[in-house]
Amino acid sequence: MLFIEYPKCTTCKKAKKHLETLGVEFEDRHIVEDNPTADELRGWIEKSGYPVKKFFNTSGMKYRELGLKDRLPEVTDDEKIDLLASDGMLVKRPLLITEDKVLVGFKEKEWEF
Repeated sequence: MLFIEYPKCTTCKKAKKHLETLGVEFEDRHIVEDNPTADELRGWIEKSGYPVKKFFNTSGMKYRELGLKDRLPEVTDDEKIDLLASDGMLVKRPLLITEDKVLVGFKEKEWEF
C-alpha cells in the first residue's frame, strides 16, 4: 500500500493515525518532495474510476492562485494530469493506493481494511 501525504496536513495526519491504529502496513510518500508523475496519476485515475477533477486539491492556495476553478472545464484530461504532475500541492490528499483501489481524500468509512 502506498500512502501519499503532505505531512503538515491535518487530514493526512488523521488518515495516517487511522492506518496505524488498524495495524496496516504502508509505504509513506511526501507529495511535495516526491510528486506523482503524469504516468502514475493516469494509472491511479483509471484504477479509481473517478474523474480527473476529483484529484485536484480545490481548497488549496495553489489551485486558487492559478484560477483553476474557471480554467479546468476548458482543459483536456491530459492537460489536467500534466498540471497535477507539475506541483504536489495541486493534488488532493491524502491518497491511498492499494492493489485494487485508489482512495482520494480521507473518509474513515472508506478507509476500513
